[in-house]
Amino acid sequence: TLRMYEMFLGPLEQSKPWDTNGIDGVHKFLRRFWRLFFDRDGRLLLSDEPATDKELRTLHKTIKKVTDDIENFSFNTSVAAFMICVNELSQQKCTSRAVLEQLVVVLAPFAPHIAEELWHTALGHDSSIVDAAWPEVNEEYLRESSVNYAVSFNGKARFNIQMPVDADADTVQAAALAHESAARWLDGKTVRKVIVVPGKIVNIVVG
Repeated sequence: TLRMYEMFLGPLEQSKPWDTNGIDGVHKFLRRFWRLFFDRDGRLLLSDEPATDKELRTLHKTIKKVTDDIENFSFNTSVAAFMICVNELSQQKCTSRAVLEQLVVVLAPFAPHIAEELWHTALGHDSSIVDAAWPEVNEEYLRESSVNYAVSFNGKARFNIQMPVDADADTVQAAALAHESAARWLDGKTVRKVIVVPGKIVNIVVG
């Protein structure tokens, strides 16, 4: 807990205030991390079920962030990334060995004792976690499958639509005009022009 707390305080080269509330926050994070592996009665939760795309996205997003941060000595943002990761995996009710085993390896430089314990007790390894290969990022899981478009009428945003990331401008335009929320802004008006900014906005000019 203390090791991670000191990393979480901020950039190594800067002076930082000491706050015991931060220590408690890190300790709570480590307890939540442990709960991904064991329930409150100490029963092992790990399964060999295939990981979902959401779980793999959360994992690989974390691997990439922590790998980059370690190279730049930005340990405080790594700790924040771990906290976000555990929150997401907890919400997803992740018990996948394929995900959690790699996550323990990534956590090991930050919390070596709990990582080593989980490596042996939960994951059943005989060798030390320090000998485990560092996980590689799979960029496939970092690509967004959909994108959010703000739909505006005469420059005023009215609603949002989710579209596949590879949808062309004509498809996005058709979806925006056909959306149920568009009816009130189109009622009695003529569409003069539609401007689609890929991945961002649809502006419908009416008069």
